[in-house]
Amino acid sequence: MKRFAGKFATIVAAMAVLGGCKSTYYSTMEKLGYHKRDLLVNRVQDARDAQEQAKKQFESALEQFTAVVGFEGGELEKTYNRLKTEFEHSQEKAKAVHKRIQDVQEVAKALFREWERELDDYTNPNLKNLSQERLKQTQERYARLIETMQRAEARIDPVLAAFSDQVLFLKHNLNAQAIASLESELVSVKTDVSALLTAMEASIAEANDFIKAMSQE
Repeated sequence: MKRFAGKFATIVAAMAVLGGCKSTYYSTMEKLGYHKRDLLVNRVQDARDAQEQAKKQFESALEQFTAVVGFEGGELEKTYNRLKTEFEHSQEKAKAVHKRIQDVQEVAKALFREWERELDDYTNPNLKNLSQERLKQTQERYARLIETMQRAEARIDPVLAAFSDQVLFLKHNLNAQAIASLESELVSVKTDVSALLTAMEASIAEANDFIKAMSQE
């Protein structure tokens, strides 16, 4: 399966946006040898990579929050700034995940619409039936993938909200007593982050299975 440079794809996408039409992007990529099937696999890879990066970032943010709750001395301002930085990085990774999943959905919709439309172009019924069966298999495989991705995605915002609350609370209550009061929140935050990481791991595994299956056809 072909894999193209992200910068090149971004340039072509920008051209399509300036042209005001998504079909311009797909048409341009097809002329360059990248069909919607190739684009779907590439975007699933990008979404998987974004989730892997987000998973690491949320692990890091949880470690920092745990360290804050266990604060036993030092500079409070530095402790707060480290947590705030982890939160901001988590926001960035979350946005990347949301965007990559949207990209997957967009090209999948275009691919399946084109595939279904072109079934009417066959004159050989055997080939048409074979293509129709492969379309069905791909749609079912994709449905499992996107459901798993969205399940993980749905767990991101609650975790971000929890981290946001902690950062906001410390911003206006930056003292040892306030930090100690966050200890009761730690179990809940750990539970939410653990559930998110588990969901992301399942989504990443499903993406790998999808990529492997598509590459073998």
